[in-house]
Parts: sequence; structure tokens; C-alpha cells
Amino acid sequence: MENQDINEENINNQEENNTQNLSSSEDNVTAKPTAEELLAEEKDRYMRLYAEFENYKKRTTKEKMEFFQFANQEMMVSMLGVLDDFERALKEIAKNGNPSDIQGVELIYQKFKNKLTEKGLKAMEVKAGDSFNVDFHEAITQIPAPSEDLKGKIVDVVETGYTLNDKVIRFAKVVTGN
Repeated sequence: MENQDINEENINNQEENNTQNLSSSEDNVTAKPTAEELLAEEKDRYMRLYAEFENYKKRTTKEKMEFFQFANQEMMVSMLGVLDDFERALKEIAKNGNPSDIQGVELIYQKFKNKLTEKGLKAMEVKAGDSFNVDFHEAITQIPAPSEDLKGKIVDVVETGYTLNDKVIRFAKVVTGN
């Protein structure tokens, strides 16, 4: 029963639309646009098309720049593990290695780090006592705050975070005070 009512409504709506279309087409036949109106209409259409094309050019240029800027992001993320390993190796060699070993590894580490920095990689400056910010930090655990002023703040930095051209590619892993 409901389907029949809906069908009847649709038929009525179609009939109304047809009569409206007929009356509007009769109006169109009687009123012919003037040359000025046609020119204004074509000029308007041209201006809109031109503006749309300009927006398209700007958008594609911006997308291309973003693509080139972040094209090497995956490679940079994979290099962060190597960078972390260098830092751990330097700490271990400093504990029980001889100074010439430390100097050689430090030289390689600095060259590697400088090359990554040239490509837009920056380490985040995070230290104990900073406020926790979810846009830059990832809390891996919470511990009781050693002092009252460290509640809700960073107590320790477990892993350094990095940005590539001001876009976070790895969040700093931190311990927060509770």
C-alpha cells in the first residue's frame, strides 16, 4: 500500500515538472536574448573558465612542490634507525673504548647527521621538564612524578623525535610524570 502511495506521488511530481518545463520553454521561445546579453553570458563563462584554470595551475604546482618536499620521507624514516644505532654505539664506546675509536665513529656520525640535516631532517628539542604535547610527543609510560613541578610534564626522553621540513615523521617517545 505504501509503495503504491509513493508511486502515485512520484507520478504527480513528474507531471507537475513536465507542465512547468513546458511553460518555461514557451517563455524561452518568446523572449530571445539580445546580442549584449549573449556577449555578457559568454564573457562570464570565459572568466569563470579562466579562473578555474588558474586555480588548477596553482593547485598542481603546490601538489608538485609538496611531493618533491616529502618524496624522500620514507627513506628518511628508515635512516632514523641507523642514526639511533650510531648514538648508542657512541655511548658504549665512550664507556670502555679508546679515544681513537670514539673519534672515528664520531666523525662518521657527524657526517651522516649533517647529510640528513641538509635534506631537511631536524631533531626535536625535548628535555625533562617540558610540557607534554600530543602533537610532538608519544607517552610510552607514566611514573609517579619525582617532584610536584613534574606532574603532567616530561620526566625522561626515551627516543628522540624528528621532523622533516617541519612535518613530524617520528614522535619523541617520552615518560611523563603522574
